[in-house]
Amino acid sequence: MNQIIQATDVATKIQVFDVIKTFPKLHLIAAAGISLVVGATLVFSPSADVEAKRMTVNLDLEKPGQPVSALQLTARSEQASSPSPEKSAPSQPAEAPTATDTKPTAEAPEESVADAPTEPAEPALTWSELKVERGDTLSSLFKQAGFNDRLMLAVIHGEGEADKLQHLYVGETLAFATNEQGELVKVRLDRSRLESLLITLAEEGYVGETVMAEPEPRLAFASGEIEGSLYLAGKEAGLDDRITMELAGIFGWDIDFVYDIRKGDSFEVVYEELYLDGEKIDDGKIVAARFVNRGREVVALHYTDSSGDSDYYTPDGNSMRKAFLRTPINARVSSPFNLQRRHPVLDVVRPHEGTDYAAPPGTPIKAAGDGRVSFAGWKGGYGRTVVLSHGDNISTLYAHMSGLGKGISSGTRVKQGQTVGYVGSSGMVTGPHLHYEFRVNGVARNSRTIDLPEASPIPDSEMARFKTATQQQVAQLNTLGEGFRQIAMAQEAVSDRDQ
Repeated sequence: MNQIIQATDVATKIQVFDVIKTFPKLHLIAAAGISLVVGATLVFSPSADVEAKRMTVNLDLEKPGQPVSALQLTARSEQASSPSPEKSAPSQPAEAPTATDTKPTAEAPEESVADAPTEPAEPALTWSELKVERGDTLSSLFKQAGFNDRLMLAVIHGEGEADKLQHLYVGETLAFATNEQGELVKVRLDRSRLESLLITLAEEGYVGETVMAEPEPRLAFASGEIEGSLYLAGKEAGLDDRITMELAGIFGWDIDFVYDIRKGDSFEVVYEELYLDGEKIDDGKIVAARFVNRGREVVALHYTDSSGDSDYYTPDGNSMRKAFLRTPINARVSSPFNLQRRHPVLDVVRPHEGTDYAAPPGTPIKAAGDGRVSFAGWKGGYGRTVVLSHGDNISTLYAHMSGLGKGISSGTRVKQGQTVGYVGSSGMVTGPHLHYEFRVNGVARNSRTIDLPEASPIPDSEMARFKTATQQQVAQLNTLGEGFRQIAMAQEAVSDRDQ
């Protein structure tokens, strides 16, 4: 049974707003009680329509060292608000009321209204907007807004980045702001929801600058159980395809999602949803995730180290990445590693010292690990081939390619994931595919089963910082996972009651 939505065929997610605050250590246990409150709220709520709602959990935890005085749990349907003509800063979630401290405090001296400084009122502006369409020019748009070419030239010849206004693209929005005297005081070109070019009239003339809006990250949670594939399970859990693919990439070092996945495997993921002016505009990064494959649990945590580098690690600080990709291409295995295989062309028993992946011609092939190109060219029955040397007497081979990747030649250095070539049918083959070999000390090894060396773990000097930063993520994953399991039980109970 899909723990989240299978009983109702509706995707349900938990979003966490204030959870992104740092959890005080003493409050982690208290926060873990959310799951029980969520379950009880759904079971005993007068409304049985729980599956039609998006569950939102708002936490208000007091300062460290003080007891929790308020724990607010709400379930509501989200409503997106329309943005105003002039962009505002991302809205912040409202804080829940907290109990007041009963200890007496010193009162601040009263200040008369007359003594209080007053800020000058911003002059009222009138905005008009035009959508850039095919055939429009900057001159034609200025004229539509009621301004002549002379004013347009004054704007684009201004200081700063004002000249960037000349570069328009279909679909962008050009906005004009005038004051009460009808004077053009601002021009704004919205290139996207997050990027705008703002040109403002100053004493010395017009001045332009690029303005980047900072979206508000809100934590969301989804969970699912595999019935057919991770892709379908992600769809049912309400995940965007990009998040599902990122999830596969994080765990793909240990799990072959084509052959290792089994019915009943499950996942839980805490990830960011990005909001601007109260409206979701995109998904952010995965913060923490858990995957259970054949009963084996793997947990991944996002961590940015003191140097600013980010990656995913286990709770013990081991990197989720390996020194080598398990598979250099996202495709099905058409012929596995088999030292007793009968050759499909020669019809004789000849060891198949690699793994074949069937894929359409032109599919990119990735370097399995960092290394140096020791061979790039035609190699007999292998056809167009690249061989990489990785150190520690490890080499990888990529054969039957239609072409080499950009800059790939003997002696060049490559990075893991870099495109070394493209799927083809060169050499002695029956159809387009990649033939991939993994060799240790010159001996062919099964790339799908060999224990791959891991990437560098968190160093000892960074471990204390890592533990502090990821403790909250583990608590979030555990708390929300338990809460979601309670929701699934509540949904099942409601379904049984209605039958």
